[in-house]
Amino acid sequence: MGCVVHENCGGCLWRDLDLKTYQAQKEKNVRDLLEANFGDLSGIWQPPVFLKDGTRRRAAFAFVFKNQKLTFGFNENKSDKIADVSTCLMLTPKINEALSVLKDFLKDICSVRVTKKQKNKKFVTEQIESGDLLVLEAQNGLDVVLETQSELCLEHRMVIFDFMNQNEGIIRFSWRKKHTQEAEPIVEKTKPFIEISGARVFVAPGDFLQASKEGEKALVDLVIKYIGQTRGKMVDLFCGIGTFSYALSALDETNVLSVDVSESLLKGFKHSLHKQMIQNVEILQKNLFLYPLTKEELKGASVIVFDPPRAGAKEQVREFCKIEEAQRPQKIIAVSCNASTFARDGKALVDGGYKLKSLTMVDQFVYSNHSEFVGLFTNEK
Repeated sequence: MGCVVHENCGGCLWRDLDLKTYQAQKEKNVRDLLEANFGDLSGIWQPPVFLKDGTRRRAAFAFVFKNQKLTFGFNENKSDKIADVSTCLMLTPKINEALSVLKDFLKDICSVRVTKKQKNKKFVTEQIESGDLLVLEAQNGLDVVLETQSELCLEHRMVIFDFMNQNEGIIRFSWRKKHTQEAEPIVEKTKPFIEISGARVFVAPGDFLQASKEGEKALVDLVIKYIGQTRGKMVDLFCGIGTFSYALSALDETNVLSVDVSESLLKGFKHSLHKQMIQNVEILQKNLFLYPLTKEELKGASVIVFDPPRAGAKEQVREFCKIEEAQRPQKIIAVSCNASTFARDGKALVDGGYKLKSLTMVDQFVYSNHSEFVGLFTNEK
């Protein structure tokens, strides 16, 4: 309650409901969808983990600068229009406190006019008119990435330098043309880091992280709970920066194989492993959508954890089901941010001979239609 743009903004579609009604309705909707695929979940469905407002540590803001006026906020639901915001109930207090200075900064940098000579030798004046601003609250300060198609000239960079000098709590500022490119750090006072399972993890500009540290902890805690006393070789697929690998590596008598396609994420992961002197993690770069780990590559694994993007892990799950029963892992733990693909992949596991033993919803995206899931599948007759 209390947000004036929630009906237009795409983030909090259910904010007009009181908290108890919202939580009950969300749990029912999700459970109904999953029971349509798995059947009755009594004895399997665990009490959901509900997070509070004010916990989201990262956000991607859109902006447009037109007629000397800045519009700054989130894209409206199913639209390219921007819902202008000055504060957001989802975000951490530190990010909310920084929004006014970030908006002032964008006005300043968008007001810079650059004169360029075109091929026809005519001169044109250009300025930054639109883009995105990514903000992450790391453990030691705010990390900001500007995404815009406009090249940064010396005047733009001077605006950035002045801005960083005036704002102690913002520790790094980077720029890139689009999200698929590696960002260029413009000013880095110190390297931003987060803590995962007691490890200090340095993050590169624009790295994908769980939306909140509370949500991250809830997911990691559930994975470790489902592992229980099982030990041996563990495989972490779609590992990203190593969110689950750090926790797995801390277990006694374990070796971890961590796999992901992203070169930049794995580069940072390797660096952090080296800094923490963690020696029982092996990293493999591989596109698991095109080239899933085969049953031969998975041989000997006692636990497999997989946390794919919203598209799920259809091809990889097929490989899980090809493993001969005597050589199958004791446990497969599925982490997902998409109920539909979780249901599809989970049903394939069940049809392939695995048993769904436990399932927990984590409401990391408060008042939205999105949920996270952690499901335990076992190799039991």
